[in-house]
Amino acid sequence: MVDVLVIGAGLSGLMTAYKAAKSGLTTKVIAKGLGGALHWSAGTVDVLGYLQKELVQNPKAAISSLSESKPEHPYAQFTAENVFAYLDEFVALTAEIGLPYTGAKKGGENMLLPSPVGAVRPTFLAPKAQAAGDLSRSEPMVIVGFSGLRDFYPKLIAENLSKQGYQARALVLPGNLLTDRTDSSTIHLANGLEDQKRLSQIAKALKSQLKKGERVGFPAILGMTAHQTVLTTLEKQLQAPVFEIPTLPPSVPGIRLFKALRTKLNSIGVRVEAGMEVIGAQHTTANGAPGSVAWVESETSARPLKHHAQHFVLATGGVLGAGFNSDISGRVWETIFDLPLTMPQQRNEWFHASFLHPEGHPVFLGGVAVNHAFQPVNEAGQPLYANLQAVGNVLADCDAIQERSLEGVAIVTGLAAGEALS
Repeated sequence: MVDVLVIGAGLSGLMTAYKAAKSGLTTKVIAKGLGGALHWSAGTVDVLGYLQKELVQNPKAAISSLSESKPEHPYAQFTAENVFAYLDEFVALTAEIGLPYTGAKKGGENMLLPSPVGAVRPTFLAPKAQAAGDLSRSEPMVIVGFSGLRDFYPKLIAENLSKQGYQARALVLPGNLLTDRTDSSTIHLANGLEDQKRLSQIAKALKSQLKKGERVGFPAILGMTAHQTVLTTLEKQLQAPVFEIPTLPPSVPGIRLFKALRTKLNSIGVRVEAGMEVIGAQHTTANGAPGSVAWVESETSARPLKHHAQHFVLATGGVLGAGFNSDISGRVWETIFDLPLTMPQQRNEWFHASFLHPEGHPVFLGGVAVNHAFQPVNEAGQPLYANLQAVGNVLADCDAIQERSLEGVAIVTGLAAGEALS
């Protein structure tokens, strides 16, 4: 038996496990798969990008007012200072694991980065390799692609950036500089770019075509385990700032972060195990008092495997993370503990008539309601189980995709929940 069992290996689950283990608790993470949304996201940390469809320039100022405008939002459980203290802890952790994240703006403002189609993307923290692409910088950009590379279109990116007033041009290099394979994923390409000979060939072919003062945007494939070395080598050989632009999934920056965090967790005694789809739980209820979770069980080829712990943390994600399920009638339920959810239970109430409704859709805003200790609660606000917490995108009153707060909510609630366990 461990002290803490975290169900889900996305960013919120990993942050909870990290904080709990650092406080001396024996901790294990189990999950159906690995990485959660990290494998599909840009690898950045969106804290708060939009509210009511309006661009948020300063997340800290916006979060300070959430307790009035959205009192049930996960951020509203904290002061703005608490939120950014947890984010500072994450930044310190990324420096420790050799994958430093940074914010390009002073005063707590979002930076603006180019998206995979050349749109302007607000984000608060980014890996060092993406931060140099901040659109507030004055240097013109050359967007570099490779012939035959799927899911990255430099001409489209440069054209859309130019239409928005940013200086950008596209450059396409021969695909055989990148790989000799006839078919490659971004993962293959990232690993292949750790070959110094190939890296030097790309830099040589590119350098003669650069204009003075340009910064160079590459698809986000600049190495996997040796990412910092690849980035430094390119900047040195090109004598120009280099930055990455995320491709369509799978996300190399997200996978880099997951691998680095998993390595760190292993080093402090946390096991992260995949292929553990939790299908049920044993829990007791008590009249007038919180119940208790005894164990959860995961599916195997034979009988289910029981996992015992003193404390359990639900970090399975919501509708998009398969932490919730639904049927044709419109009923939506949490898949492990059957926790009460705040979204409508009739299909005709899931969505607003307007697809781009500024408040988002009820089915995505719903989730598990919790108290200040992140314990799931009933309609009366009473905790259901004394030893169960919920974190991340499973939480109610937050449409993290629409408001661009997915990673911020995951980090802040994960670290806060882990701290509450100590």
